[in-house]
Amino acid sequence: MKKKNMTLEETVEKYVRSGMPRHKAVEKVYNMWLEGEIKLRDPRPPRDFLEYLSRPDYSAWLWASTTLLAATLASIGLSGALKPLLYARYVLGTLFVLYMPGMALIEALYPREEELSPLERLALSIGLSLAVVPLIGLVLNYTPWGIRLNPILASLTIFTAAMLVLAAYRKYQIAARGNVEEG
Repeated sequence: MKKKNMTLEETVEKYVRSGMPRHKAVEKVYNMWLEGEIKLRDPRPPRDFLEYLSRPDYSAWLWASTTLLAATLASIGLSGALKPLLYARYVLGTLFVLYMPGMALIEALYPREEELSPLERLALSIGLSLAVVPLIGLVLNYTPWGIRLNPILASLTIFTAAMLVLAAYRKYQIAARGNVEEG
C-alpha cells in the first residue's frame, strides 16, 4: 500500500474530523512517530548552514549550550572581583566539567534525536565527560602549560566548542536532507 505524503496538520486534522479531541489526535500522531509508523519531515528545511544557525527551531540547543559556556567563563573570570558570583562559579563550573564536554560529544556522535532517549543522553554525557576531561588533563600535563586553571579552561572550552560546531553541522546535514533516511 502506497502511503500518501501528508503534513502534520493534515494528519492531525484527519483524526479530529473523525471525532477525536485535538490533544488526543496530536498525542496519537506523536506516538505513531515514536513507533516508526510515520515519518515527519520539515516542509521548509534550511537551505544552508547559516540559515540552520539562525533558525531557533533548529539551533536553540546550540545557542543555549554556547550561552552556558560563556556564562561559565564569565563567572570564573569575574568571581574574584564579585563575591556573589562565587556560587555561580561553583554551579556552572560543575556543569562545565561534568556535563558540557560529554554532552557536546554525544550530540556530535548521535545527531538524530531518535537515536538516544533523553535519559541515555544525560547518562552518556556525564560518563563521557568523566572520561574526556582526565584525558585532556593528561595531554595538558605533557605540555609546557601544565595543569593549571587557564590551560584547563582553554582546552575544555576549545574541545566543547569544537564538538558543538561539529554537532551543529551534522544536525544541519540531517535537516537539509529533510530528515529523509538514505536508502
